[in-house]
Amino acid sequence: MPLIRPFRALRYRAEAVPDLSRVVSPPYDIVSADQQRELLARDPRNVVRLDLPETRPEDDAGDRYRRAARTLATWRSDGTLVKDRRPAFYVLEQTYRAPGVGAERVQRGFFGRLRVEPLEAGSGVRPEERTLAAPRDDRYRLLRATGVNTSPVVGLYRDSAGDTRRVLETVARTVPDVEVTDDEGVRNRMWVVADDGAAEGPVPTLAAAAGAGPITIADGHHRYETALRYRDERRMSRSCEEDPPFDYLLALLLEATAQPLTVLPTHRIARGLGDDGGRLLDAAVGLFDSERADRAVLEGWSADGAGGRGRIGLWTRRGGCILTARRDAFEPWLPAGGPAVRALDVTLLAVALDRLLGIDAAALASGDRIDYTKSAREAVARVDGAVGDADAAFLLEPTPVASIVEVAAQGDVMPQKSTYFYPKPLTGLVINPHEW
Repeated sequence: MPLIRPFRALRYRAEAVPDLSRVVSPPYDIVSADQQRELLARDPRNVVRLDLPETRPEDDAGDRYRRAARTLATWRSDGTLVKDRRPAFYVLEQTYRAPGVGAERVQRGFFGRLRVEPLEAGSGVRPEERTLAAPRDDRYRLLRATGVNTSPVVGLYRDSAGDTRRVLETVARTVPDVEVTDDEGVRNRMWVVADDGAAEGPVPTLAAAAGAGPITIADGHHRYETALRYRDERRMSRSCEEDPPFDYLLALLLEATAQPLTVLPTHRIARGLGDDGGRLLDAAVGLFDSERADRAVLEGWSADGAGGRGRIGLWTRRGGCILTARRDAFEPWLPAGGPAVRALDVTLLAVALDRLLGIDAAALASGDRIDYTKSAREAVARVDGAVGDADAAFLLEPTPVASIVEVAAQGDVMPQKSTYFYPKPLTGLVINPHEW
């Protein structure tokens, strides 16, 4: 079973940084080059200097990582960052409106230390996507230089008893220790829930609830695999240390059954079809039932749909429709794996792209004929209107959280570009130092 522990976080000292919005950042893997430059210019103490250190023209291969380590040491010595005196869980509440989602939502979870385990059968931690070598190496070199986790992994767990909900609701009725609204309008409130050592209370209750069953990694797979590599390296030189801090990494843990977590869909834009979409519309009949839909319907395609219904929006220069998969027609071409991954809308679309357009897995990976966007309006505009550089837009509904958890439980991983959990936890609210 997973082990979750409270920890003493490094946090920005309020007296040194009275406006936290100037120093927090999105996690490194969604920060564009332009956004990185803006964050660097926003404040000399912005956490992007630690999480995504800039590359300068004169740098050699390791300079940016060494610079991050020096910056961290400076901020700790001058009081910009201070370590909390007592171990704690850090309860996070995010109030937001997601793109394409109408109603305001509230998401609650908590930051803690998660003990890393090999991602193998029987492990208490399950992956849901594959990783790439370059990001793994980047995160490893940064972790090795700094000895801290700046951005958390996001882990999902199930608590059918409702203990998590009751604890988090009780905490959220008190005055938060931190409140900051990010650049996307997400209101982040955080409470420091210190561990008093008692056998009962919010900290042991949350630890027991999150550790009662497997945890599925929803975001941060590269960070997790980096933590495993870092742990193994440190164990070789410090093999006698009992329960060392490098056996853990920073995690935001979310209960996945009692609150409406948001997964945004990633739409596909196809190029190089060679016609206006007419042949595609005709060929789709063999795999889908089709209902005509105008441009306004597809531009307003909601990211708040149920998902998992085999329902895909299609827009071409010949017009649009809503396709509903005939699942029996797909059966001969579905990939290997458990029933959960084979039933995903994104799996069905991958089969359709291969069968109808000759865009197979290798073509998807190369990016030569498929682009991606989270905006249905942008996808439609790429086919016609002001842009018009593509031939067809395929609009997906969001993947249900329960399907993601089930895919991992069956030993499979999600297809690429199929999950985007929103909102992301801000980097800079808490930092996990690999020390007690």
